[in-house]
Amino acid sequence: DSRHNPKAVSHAGARGVMQVMPATGRRFGARAAQSLFDPNTNLRASAAYLRTLMLRYHDDLKLVLAAYNAGEGAVDRAGGNIPPYKETRTYVRRVLVAYQRLTREFKLTDAGRLQAVGPTGRLQK
Repeated sequence: DSRHNPKAVSHAGARGVMQVMPATGRRFGARAAQSLFDPNTNLRASAAYLRTLMLRYHDDLKLVLAAYNAGEGAVDRAGGNIPPYKETRTYVRRVLVAYQRLTREFKLTDAGRLQAVGPTGRLQK
């Protein structure tokens, strides 16, 4: 949602490249809201949050994305489902489409590097 703008601020107050809310940033090591405008700080906080969400929602990517967008409390109030918010449902759908496209186009090598997949489905050299 930031369009890769490290200075982006959402209507809800989320900041930076990964649109991290200040309270979430503090929870994951960004002591000041302003520090979320630093891409490294923002990415570290969001990665830690995503890791926490993956554990909490047992790798259910739809719920992880819903919680990232609307908050864990919203997913809980929705009975462990995607909350009935148009913005959240659109966000989950949009991110899943991008994720599916990227997983077709890229794979991790045995060394843990991201590499493009060729037309045959094999890693390109």
